[in-house]
Amino acid sequence: MRDERDSRDDLNDPNDLDATESRPSRRNQRSGRRARRWPVVAALLLTLSLALLLLPRLFHLPGLGDLFGSETQDRSGPAVLKSIQDMNRHEGAAGTYQVVVDLEKDARFLPDAIRGTRTLYVATGSVSAYVDLAGLGRDAVTIDEKRTTATLRLPHARLAEPSLNPERSYAVSKQRGLLDRLGDLFSDNPANEHAVHTLAAQHIGEAARESDITTRAERNTTSMLQGLLHALGFEQVTVTYT
Repeated sequence: MRDERDSRDDLNDPNDLDATESRPSRRNQRSGRRARRWPVVAALLLTLSLALLLLPRLFHLPGLGDLFGSETQDRSGPAVLKSIQDMNRHEGAAGTYQVVVDLEKDARFLPDAIRGTRTLYVATGSVSAYVDLAGLGRDAVTIDEKRTTATLRLPHARLAEPSLNPERSYAVSKQRGLLDRLGDLFSDNPANEHAVHTLAAQHIGEAARESDITTRAERNTTSMLQGLLHALGFEQVTVTYT
């Protein structure tokens, strides 16, 4: 009987009721705390977002850049020089030339009918003129502070090696002595054609040097570089050859 009474008394104990009633109140307190934190977190996020948006603009204010020690370097000159050097060389002009080669070889103390050759050869070839851009030094390009005027100092145009066109070159006549004819039977280069071609290339190179091909090459190279730098925003471009 005592056990039954004790159990009933426990059920009717007011302390247990207080414990049961306190649980929902604690939950409500936690929920209230969380609800009060959200406005603070939202305000912090909003402040951080505004700071990220306004910070880049603050650096553009007059005098603020000096405060943080910012430094501006104009690297236009080296960039332009590197771009020109990457072109390696520019073939500004090419010319086609035709020369007549008269090559005669005689033997001492022997008549031409016995030993001797004479070849009359018409040679056609081409020569190109180029400006070497790969070896330019640092002082080859000068740019003003406003980046509107550029001055380029380049080497003079050079002539490439002559190129003989065999399809448009031919022998007009060949005269050979008796011994030379016999020698041609056992030779892969009859009538000394190699010597004729070498002499023809020399004459073509001389004809190119006497022409204005290098002048045209420099003029065309100047036009090309001026068009390139004008496209990059330069208003005045001066090219000199030294």
